[in-house]
Amino acid sequence: MSNWTDQGIDAALNIFSYAQNLVEPSLKLGVTGLSRSGKTVFITSLIYHLLERKHLPFFEPLRSGRIIDVYLEPHPDDLLPRFDYEGNLKALTGASTKWPEGTRAISQLRLTIIYQSDHFISRHLGESKLHIDIIDYPGEWLLDLSLLEKDYQTWSKEAFEFAKQPHAVPFAKNWLDQTNKQDPNEDQNEATAKDLAESFTDFLNLTRQNEPDLPTFPPGRFLMPGDLKNSPALTFAPLNIENGINKENSLANLMERRFEAYKSLIIRPFYRQFFTRLDRQIVLVDVLSNLNAGKSHLDHLQNSLTNILKSFSPGAPHWLTSIWNKKIDRLVFAATKADHLHHHNHDQLQSLLSQLTHTAIKKAELKGAEVKVQALASLRATREVTIEENGETYDALAGTPLAGTKFHGQVFDGKTETILFTGDLKNDIENNLKSDLASDLAASITDQTIENDKNASIEIINFAPPQVDKNSQNKMPHIRLDRALNMLIGDKLK
Repeated sequence: MSNWTDQGIDAALNIFSYAQNLVEPSLKLGVTGLSRSGKTVFITSLIYHLLERKHLPFFEPLRSGRIIDVYLEPHPDDLLPRFDYEGNLKALTGASTKWPEGTRAISQLRLTIIYQSDHFISRHLGESKLHIDIIDYPGEWLLDLSLLEKDYQTWSKEAFEFAKQPHAVPFAKNWLDQTNKQDPNEDQNEATAKDLAESFTDFLNLTRQNEPDLPTFPPGRFLMPGDLKNSPALTFAPLNIENGINKENSLANLMERRFEAYKSLIIRPFYRQFFTRLDRQIVLVDVLSNLNAGKSHLDHLQNSLTNILKSFSPGAPHWLTSIWNKKIDRLVFAATKADHLHHHNHDQLQSLLSQLTHTAIKKAELKGAEVKVQALASLRATREVTIEENGETYDALAGTPLAGTKFHGQVFDGKTETILFTGDLKNDIENNLKSDLASDLAASITDQTIENDKNASIEIINFAPPQVDKNSQNKMPHIRLDRALNMLIGDKLK
């Protein structure tokens, strides 16, 4: 009955949205990815380049000269936070550049594009208008959607399995020790529930510490609670209840009720209000950092991406069924940090992400959705250079590592530009993990001294945003942002 009620509510919302769209055409674009995958920078760069209406050579509506104007609309939702485009742009292009704060909660921004249709009849009827609602939300929240199909006992069992994974084992001891001391059938106790929830949250946080884009275990709101911090709906934790719950007012019974409350009060409203109403979606993935971290990270990333795809509702659009059952008909998976590799490695980077998402993509395509995998950099922090050493020529990168970055005994100050040779990626995951990939070869531009360690796996250095030249016509250079944009919205501007 609950499932039928949810479907009825979703259908009603979609019908209302469809009616609105007939009056003022709009497109809801979802942008997600796990922490530090580059969501904030992607959205900021996308808006900047659309407002500037240049530096997007592969964005067909702009290349053909059909875009007349682009502007930001007043925020359409009085309750939903507005994406801070202006603040993020200032951080990335101001006098002292820095990476902006990452996504901690859901936000939205509306962009309006005035364009000339390329259809004969529409073109002679005058200008056309399209509202684009860009919705930014943490990927960790998306992972929560998988909980809707699980009960408390299943989730608890999976949590203990997660704690056995290689990258989680070093951080699980305190939580496991505390949990193993508890009798699930002891009397309910709020203080005990709070302590266990905090211990479990600490464990999840530690598995993410200093690991960019490392997938975690749901609930994602435990890591990014927002205004729900310390609420009862977030005060629960896994327990070992293989023998079932034998007491009505037990600790396990309390945890189970709150797990179900989390699903009904937090996950389902998010899914209904935002997720079921998306038209297009881009998922940003930091493949390089996970490749650098090792096989267990890649395995968990692959599982997380598969679960994310299960949460989507992909499919070919149909004028009738889309009235009450909206589908995501175009989906882009983007491997970020393409600027950390020379351009001759971008195809390999794209291939690695294709392999990680292969199963999920096939299912989406079978349902009629268009799916594209793209390597990109929303803001290019490096430039390509050619250097010579011992009579050999290397294709390398020049950039400024973030202050405090350590590499081969050197600590960078965040101001000195450095030349890096990143080696070459292989076309498949296994060979990248087993190969003798050259590590980054670091050198000061002044002395060109290159350190080489052929036995190391690929190493990723985090760069600072590029310093902006006041006379530059493009404050935010990118790699293939225009191609991703053309896939996401280009067809809607015809």
